[in-house]
Amino acid sequence: MFKSAVILSQEYNITIEDKYIEWHSIETVGHGIETLRDTCKVLSISNVAGIVGPGLSSEAHVIASFAKTIGIPAISYSATDPDLSDRSDYPNFYRTIPSDKIAAKAIVKLFEKFHWKSCILIYQNDAFGMGGNKIITDELNKNNLTVRGSIIFSISTLHMQEDFHKYLLESESRIVILWIQSNYIPLVLKEALKYDVVGPEFIWILSSSISLDSFDRSYENLIGLLTVEPVAGISVNASINTTLLDAAYKVWQKYESETFPVSSKVHSYALFAFDATWLLVQSLQKLCSTIKTNSSSSSSSPSSSCLSFSELSFCFDRRFSQSDLLLNTINHMEFLGVSGPIKFDSNNLTDPVNGPYYYVQNLQFFTNGLHFVPVLKYGSSNDWTSIEPTNTIFWPGNSSKIPNDHPMIKGKTLHITVFESIPFTMITDHINEYGYNEQKIIGFIPDLIELLEKRMGFHACIHKAPSNQTYSGLIEGVANGDYDTVFGDVRVTAARKESTAFSDAIFDNSLRIITRRTPDINMDFFLLLKPFSRKLWLLIFGAFIYAAVLFFLIERQDNEALQNRSVLSQFALSVWYSFGNMAGYGVDFNVNTVAGRFLTASLYMLSIVLLATYTADLASDLTIAKSKYIISGIDDIKNGKIPFHRIGIRINTAIMDYASTYYAWDGARRRACGAQPVSMRTFLSVLSTQDLLE
Repeated sequence: MFKSAVILSQEYNITIEDKYIEWHSIETVGHGIETLRDTCKVLSISNVAGIVGPGLSSEAHVIASFAKTIGIPAISYSATDPDLSDRSDYPNFYRTIPSDKIAAKAIVKLFEKFHWKSCILIYQNDAFGMGGNKIITDELNKNNLTVRGSIIFSISTLHMQEDFHKYLLESESRIVILWIQSNYIPLVLKEALKYDVVGPEFIWILSSSISLDSFDRSYENLIGLLTVEPVAGISVNASINTTLLDAAYKVWQKYESETFPVSSKVHSYALFAFDATWLLVQSLQKLCSTIKTNSSSSSSSPSSSCLSFSELSFCFDRRFSQSDLLLNTINHMEFLGVSGPIKFDSNNLTDPVNGPYYYVQNLQFFTNGLHFVPVLKYGSSNDWTSIEPTNTIFWPGNSSKIPNDHPMIKGKTLHITVFESIPFTMITDHINEYGYNEQKIIGFIPDLIELLEKRMGFHACIHKAPSNQTYSGLIEGVANGDYDTVFGDVRVTAARKESTAFSDAIFDNSLRIITRRTPDINMDFFLLLKPFSRKLWLLIFGAFIYAAVLFFLIERQDNEALQNRSVLSQFALSVWYSFGNMAGYGVDFNVNTVAGRFLTASLYMLSIVLLATYTADLASDLTIAKSKYIISGIDDIKNGKIPFHRIGIRINTAIMDYASTYYAWDGARRRACGAQPVSMRTFLSVLSTQDLLE
C-alpha cells in the first residue's frame, strides 16, 4: 500500500516542482543501527523529504531521532511504543497507528467487561515489549487490577525463562497477555501447548492475530484465544475514504496482482501505511503550493525551492531547508484516509487525534478448522461493544460461559494430607462392610474437607501423614508437589510463606508455655505484716503512741477512770484507749472533755482508713500467692529463670522457628542444650507432647 500511494499520487498528477514523487524502499530486520545505516545510504544519494516507517518500535526510536537531526518527518504505520508519543522528544515523528497506551486502556475495559481482576504478562525484551509491559501494568494497577507476574521472551534466543509453564501453573491468575510481535507468537504458543497451559484453564490474549498454517487446525486447546489489536475504521464500520481505498486497491491489482488478496483480507497495517504515505504526499504538495504562492505575491524576492537541502555528502550533515514549514503543514493537515480520519495535535502527542479503533478476535472452531472471528469493537465510545449481535465468544473448552480469572478446582481430584492432632484429626478402628478391620479418619478436619467437597465440587483423596512427619516436612511436601494441600493446625511463619500459600485461619489458637504446678508448701509467719511496708507500720505505731500521750494530757485531770492512780497506770490506760479506738474496738470508759471527744473521732476515722487499706492489700497478696507460677512469659525463659536443659521445644515446628529467630540465644545458652546442633538454636528437642510429660 506504500507503493500504491506513491503511484496513485502520480496518477492524480501530484507533482513537486513539476516532478513526480518517487520512492526508495528498505527492508529492515529489527536492528536500529542497521536500519539507520541503510537509511543513511539512501539519503546520501537522493533528496529524501520524508520517511514512511519504520515498522518496529525499536527502530523507530533511532530513526525518529535521526529525522529530528536532518529536519525531515518520519511517519510510522506500526510502531506503538508509548514513549514515542512525546512530541518534545520526537518533534519530527508521527504515526497513523494508535499508541499502546490506548491499547492498555482498551484491555482494562475488557477486564472490566468480563469481571477479571488479574493477569500474567509475557513480553519481548525490546522497546515494543518493555513499553507495552510498563503501560499495561500501570493502567491495570491504576484501575485496581493486578499483574501477578511478568515473563520475558528473548528475541535473540527465541526462548522464555526456564520453567515458565510451572510459573503459569502456580500463578493465582489464569489470564495471560502475550505482548510480542506476530512472528514470535507461534513459537510461544507451541511451547505453551507442549506443557498444556493453553486452554481449557488459561485464557490467552494476543497482541495480534496470526496464521494458523503451522498449527493443527483441529487443536481444540487453541479454541478461545483472543486478540486485541488496532484496526482501520473499515473493520469496525467507522467512516473511511472508500473512493481513495478503491483507487489504491486498483493500483495494487494493476501492478502486483499476484500479491493482492481479497479486499477483506488486507491487513489494517497496510491501510495505516497508505495513510502515512498519503499524509506525506499531501503535506509536500501543500508545502510547495504555499511557497510558490508566497513567492508569487512577493515579486522582489527570488523564487525558492520547496525541496532544498544543504549539499553535503555525509547524511548526518544534510539539512532540509523547509523543515519547520513542512512540520507545521503536517500538524495542520486533516483529511479522511483509508483507515479513518487523519489529524494531529501539534502541541501534544505524535499520535493521531481521531479514533482510535480496536477489535477483539476470537479463535473459534468450524467444520473446516479454526478461524479468527471479530466479536468486539472499541472506538469513540471508549468501551467494548459487539460487532454483530449474533457474534458469540467461544471460550476454551468451546464454552459460552465467561471463565474466571483464577484457578478453579471443580471436577478435580485433590491429594490432601492430614496428620493426627486431637481434636482436629483422629484415627479410629472400625469394621467395614466386608467385615475387615480398618482405620478411619475422623475429626474437625475430615468434616471440613467433606463440606468443601460438596460446595466446591472437587474430589478429595485424603492421605494420613506418617507419625514421624514434622510440620516443616509437611510444608516442604506441599512446596515440592508431593501433596496438593495440607489440612491441619499448621502455623504461618515468614519462612513458610516464601514457599507455600496459606488460607485464612479456620481455627483460632495461641502459643502457650506449659510448666508443672508447684505445691503451696512455703510458710511465712510474717505474712500478716506484708500488706503495709515497714515505714508505714512505724508511722502507725508513732501515731498510736502520740494519741496516747495526747489523751493522757487531756483527760488525766477530768476523767474519773484516770483519777486516784499512779502516773504509770494513767499512761497505760491512755495507751489502751488509743489502741482500742484505733483498732475500732473501743474501751470500757468514756472521755469527759471536748478535746478528748475530738481525739476519739480522729482515731475512729483513722481506724476506718487503715482497716480498709489493710484488708484490700492482704486480699491482693493472697490472690497473687495462689496464682503465682514459676514463669510469666517467654521473657522469663530468655532471662534464665529455668535451667535451659530443662526446657523442651518440639523440633521442626513454628515454635522452634519463633524461639530461634525472635531471640538471639547466646553461645552459653546453646551449650546448655547438650549435643544439639548450633544451627537448630533449640533447647531440649522433643518429638511429641508426650515427651514433655516423661
